[in-house]
Amino acid sequence: MPEVRSPIVRRRELGVLLRALRTEKGLTVEQVAERLLCSPSKVSRMETGHGLATPRDIRDLCDLYEVADAAERERLTILAREGKRRAWWQSYDLAYANYVGLEAEAVAISAFQSSVVHGLLHTADYARANHESSIPRFDPEQIDLQIEAKLTRQRVLTQANPPRFAVVLDEAALHRRVGGPQVMAAQLTKILDVSALPNVMVQVLPFELGAHPALESNFTILRLPDPTPGVVYVEGMIGSIHLQRAEDLGRYHDIFGKLQSMALDPKDTTDLIAQLLRIYNNSLDADLHMLITLSLAKPAAIPRQWRKLPIIL
Repeated sequence: MPEVRSPIVRRRELGVLLRALRTEKGLTVEQVAERLLCSPSKVSRMETGHGLATPRDIRDLCDLYEVADAAERERLTILAREGKRRAWWQSYDLAYANYVGLEAEAVAISAFQSSVVHGLLHTADYARANHESSIPRFDPEQIDLQIEAKLTRQRVLTQANPPRFAVVLDEAALHRRVGGPQVMAAQLTKILDVSALPNVMVQVLPFELGAHPALESNFTILRLPDPTPGVVYVEGMIGSIHLQRAEDLGRYHDIFGKLQSMALDPKDTTDLIAQLLRIYNNSLDADLHMLITLSLAKPAAIPRQWRKLPIIL
């Protein structure tokens, strides 16, 4: 597993501590900027974790905030230093790199997916089928890199001290034949395997329940190590937005709790997935039987997309 220490989380943790020191002294962002001879936006960005703090910044801020404790000054300096390090995911040029940086160090991940399986559960073929249907479409090399990054991300669930991962899947995600029956059979098998991990809980929201609080929505709640505040990522056609206000976090936690209470329990979820897996496997058997029958009786009747497929008996 790559180094888990996330520079994004380090910057956010540093920002929380710097903001607490500033407010404790009763100073505004503008007053701090004036003392340090820098712009207010620089101070603000350091406090939100969007900007990098240099060792000199930390020294000057500690002096301004009268941080006399050597251990505390060292802690802030180390956070600033670690916030500059390059993480494994940065070499993949991911559009969601900020999310991955937070997910890598989350202590709990709670997610709802309405139409597709969550990325932490993807097989390579399922991920590939999703990428090949996207607009704009990546070239094959880019798709390979995206899949490699996704599979690397998944190791967070089996690392030492893994996060608790609770996911609710709408039943639609299990019926949508992304990549076809063979891909879906392998995908459902992986969900069953991952759900057996002690830190993972998978639940399915069945069709018959009808309307629910997260229709047409996908979201993931990340709980991060203290004192770093949590984040909610909400996915949509225009990309993902992240919410971190306490009221937003509270609302999404309430919604997720409601979804969990409506969804099948883990045992019934496993039974449903196993039932659908049998259907996909039976579909594969039926397709193979039809292909063999056509090849023996009337080769010209074989569907065009099957003509180049090898028959393995």
